[in-house]
Amino acid sequence: MGRPAFELADIFRLHGLAYREAYRGRIHSMQRRVMRAIEVCRTAVLGGHVEKCDRCGHCRIHYNSCGNRHCNKCQSLARARWLERHRAQLLPVPYFHLVFTVPAAISSIALQNQKVVYGIRFRAAAQTLRRIAGNPKHLGARIGFLAVLHTWGQNLQHHPHLHCVVPGGGFSVDGRRVHDLSRLQPRAHGRDRDHRSYGQLT
Repeated sequence: MGRPAFELADIFRLHGLAYREAYRGRIHSMQRRVMRAIEVCRTAVLGGHVEKCDRCGHCRIHYNSCGNRHCNKCQSLARARWLERHRAQLLPVPYFHLVFTVPAAISSIALQNQKVVYGIRFRAAAQTLRRIAGNPKHLGARIGFLAVLHTWGQNLQHHPHLHCVVPGGGFSVDGRRVHDLSRLQPRAHGRDRDHRSYGQLT
């Protein structure tokens, strides 16, 4: 697969300044820093180093990376390494992708009270998943899961939500058996059938 015609950094370089000016009062300072970091990532602005062949003298310039955790280029290798490290911990079961969102009114509160509101959101999601999976009516087992907070939507607007990766199985209370989660199928709701909710299970 070759390099795409346009990368995120190209779009930011072409339109980033105008976008930040147009939405001056609506863009968080952190978002501005991230956009700027992606714009200058792997460019002469951040400096670089030169590789030179000691036989033919051919030179190749490598510009430094921004290292920002939101940069898609900088985090690709880190993401691959993380996945490889944790692959051995996976159970031999299918996995579910769940998304937890909240009303826009609460999202606006979170913008000014991030530590408190995001902490509540993580705890609420964890309690919901554990309570439903622990109910013998559904699974009757202890489950583990990953939860990742995304604070932006695809349109780069403030839209905090949790992505959860939940294994399709859990351990029995005594820890000796793995219960199958295949019968616990979340029901699709709304217009997006890929977004599922454990909260609708009865």
